[in-house]
Amino acid sequence: MQEVSNDPLNGSTIDGRYLVVSKVAHGGMSTVYLAKDLRLGRNIALKILHPHLATDTAFITRLSREAQSAASLSHPHVVQIHDHGVGPQHAYLVFEFIDGYTLRDVINENGALSLRQALDLLDPVVEGLAAAHNAGLVHRDVKPENVLISRQGWVKIGDFGLSRAVTTSTNTGTLLGTVGYIAPELARGQGGDARSDIYSAGIMLYELLTGQQPFRAELPVAVVMSHIQDELPAPSLAVPGLPPVMDELVRYMTEKDPDHRPANGAALLEDLRHIRKTLSPAELDFGASPDGPIIPSGNQHTALTTTLEPAEHTEVITGPRSFPDATSVIAPPSFPTSVLPSSPKLYAEDPHADLYPTVALAVEKDDVAQASHADDDSSEEAPPLTKRQSALAAKERAKAAATPTKNLGPAKPKRRALLWILLVLVLGALAAGAGWFVGFGPGALATVPDVHNQSVPQAQEMLLAAGFEQIPTSEIFDEKVAAGLIVATDPSAGSSVRKFKTVTLQVSLGPVLYPVPAVTGRALDAATAALKEAQLTAGTVTEVFDEKVPAGVVLSQDPAAGKEFRAGTKINLVTSKGPKPIPVPSVAGMSEGDAIAALKAVGLVSVTAPEQVNSKTVPAGVVLSQSPDSGNLTAGGTVTLTLSKGPKMIGVPNTVGKQVGAATAELKALGFEVEVKNLLGGFFGTVRFQDPSDGQAPEGSTITLQVI
Repeated sequence: MQEVSNDPLNGSTIDGRYLVVSKVAHGGMSTVYLAKDLRLGRNIALKILHPHLATDTAFITRLSREAQSAASLSHPHVVQIHDHGVGPQHAYLVFEFIDGYTLRDVINENGALSLRQALDLLDPVVEGLAAAHNAGLVHRDVKPENVLISRQGWVKIGDFGLSRAVTTSTNTGTLLGTVGYIAPELARGQGGDARSDIYSAGIMLYELLTGQQPFRAELPVAVVMSHIQDELPAPSLAVPGLPPVMDELVRYMTEKDPDHRPANGAALLEDLRHIRKTLSPAELDFGASPDGPIIPSGNQHTALTTTLEPAEHTEVITGPRSFPDATSVIAPPSFPTSVLPSSPKLYAEDPHADLYPTVALAVEKDDVAQASHADDDSSEEAPPLTKRQSALAAKERAKAAATPTKNLGPAKPKRRALLWILLVLVLGALAAGAGWFVGFGPGALATVPDVHNQSVPQAQEMLLAAGFEQIPTSEIFDEKVAAGLIVATDPSAGSSVRKFKTVTLQVSLGPVLYPVPAVTGRALDAATAALKEAQLTAGTVTEVFDEKVPAGVVLSQDPAAGKEFRAGTKINLVTSKGPKPIPVPSVAGMSEGDAIAALKAVGLVSVTAPEQVNSKTVPAGVVLSQSPDSGNLTAGGTVTLTLSKGPKMIGVPNTVGKQVGAATAELKALGFEVEVKNLLGGFFGTVRFQDPSDGQAPEGSTITLQVI
C-alpha cells in the first residue's frame, strides 16, 4: 500500500528530471518514491539513499560500478535499472516501475501453494537469475521481497547491483535483513557466487511449498547457525503428499557445499523444467485451492520497495477473488483452415507447360479443319475445346493424313550416287580432322608436369612445352613453400588432360602471418589467452621482482607487439614477482640513531613508539624491542621501535633496627637485591647499618645490610 506522508520531497524535482509524486516506503538503506521521469514522460521507482550511505565515498563508488553492470542486463524477468546519480543533496537509483506486489504478499495471503503454482512462480525467477549469471552478475539477496509481480502477471527479480554494493559496505545490516535465505558460505563471510543465489532460491521454493521458512528462531544468529550447521527438512514433512522429486530438488538446491548445488541459474532452469515434465497433472495440482492463489489487490506499489526489511513490507489489502481484468483465453475461430485445390499452372509463363495436354484452338465448326492443320509449335495458347469440337478436329486430321499432297516423279540414279560420294568425302574429312584434333592437336591428351617449387616463368615454360596454353595463376598461403614459388597445379601434376583445357598455377604467398598482440600490463592468464586467440603461444615465462607492478602482471614481451609471425610462434614473457622481500634486521640494543640508520640502509622506515618502557638491564635511550622483530618486508615497510627508559627508580626504606629477615623481605618486595654482611657473627640478627639507607635507587640494584 502506498504510504500517505507529508514528506518534504513530495512535489520536488530530483536532478532536474525526476518529479517526486509520493513516498512509498522507508527502509534501512533508502526511501522509495513513486516519481515521474519528466524527460521521457513515464513513471519510475526512485530510491533515494539515506545520508549515511550517500556520504560514503567508497560505497557510492561501488554502487555506481554495480549499477552500471546491472543496467547492462536486459531481460523480461529482471527489473531494469534506468539511471543512477549523486548530487549535492541526494544519491539515488532509478528503477523500472512495476505496478503490482511482491512474492512475499502472495505467500502472506495464501500460505502454502500447490506444486504447479510454486513452479509457475519460481520458473521466471530462475530464468532471470540464469540471464544474470550468464552476464557475470550475482544477486546475493534472493528472497520473496525482491521478487515482483506486475498486475499483468510478469514476474521479475529486482535489486541487482544494490544488494552487492550494500553487502560490501555493511555486512551486518544485510545479514540481519536476509537471515532466512542466506547461503552458508555468505554466513561464514567466505564470499559467494551464482551457487549462493541457487541456495536462496531453494529456501524460497521450500517456503512456496510449505508456507513457512525452514529455519525459524527468535534470534537472527540462531537462524544463521541453522543455515551453516543444520540439514534442511524435507518439504514433504510439512506437506505430506508432495512428490519425492520435490524433496530431492529442494535438497539439491540447498546443499551446504556449493560444489554439490547446480552450477548456475541456467543449469537449475534445465533441471526444473525437466522435473516439471515428469510430473502428472494430479501431482502438479496437489493441494491446489479451487479458486487458485489469492492475488493481492488494491493500489499497491510494492514493486518499489524491494530493499526494505521484512517488517516494512507493503500492506496487503484483501480483495475479491474474481478479476475482471485477468488474462482470458480467446476461443478458436469457427472457420478451420482449409486446403485449396492446386492450380495446374503456377506461373504466368509456366516453365513446365509441356507437362500438360496441348489444347488446340477451335471455336466455330467451319474452323475445325484449319485448327487441325495448325503448327504444333505455336506459342499462342488456345482455349479448351468442347467435346463436339474435339471430335470434328480429330476427324479432319485423319482425312488430311489420308490424302496425298504431292505426286512422286521418276528416280534419278546418277544424281543420287554423286550425293553419296560427296557425303563420304565430307565425312572422311571430318573424321581425319577429328582424329588430328584428339591425337595431335589441341584436343590431344598431355600429362601435367610437376612444377612444385618452380618460379612462375619456369612453370609456364614447362607447361607450354607440354602443349598447354591456358595457364592462369591463383595465390594461396602455404607454410612450406616460399612466397612467389609454385605450390601445385590444378589439375594436379601427373594428370592426363586435354591440351586445350586450363591448368591453373597455385602461387605461394608464404605462410599465414599473425600480428603479435600487446600483452604488457595484463595478468599472465589474460596475456596467455590473448596470445592463443591470436594463433600464437606463450613461450618462456621469466619472473623478476618489481617494486611498482603487482605480482603476476606482464612486464615485457619478446617479440614486441605488432610484429608478424607464423601460427604457434612462442612469445616469451617477463612477469612481475611483486616487490622484493627485505629481511627485517634486529636493532634491539642499539641506540635510537643507530637503529634508524640500520633500517634505512636496507630500505625500511623506522617509527619510534611514543611510550618508553622501563628496563632493569637496558639503559635509557637504547632500543628495547621492535615490531616486527623478524620476517620479511617490502621496500618502504615500517618497523616500530620501542625505547628503554632505563631502570625504574624506587624509594629505599630504612630498615636499621629491624630483624634481618623482615628487612630482606621488605627490600626484595620493592624489587631490590639484598646483600647481608654479619658483624660479630650476627648473633642478634638485627640490622645495624644499611647502604644506601634512604633516597631512591634503581630497581634491581643491591642494598647492603650489616647485621649484628
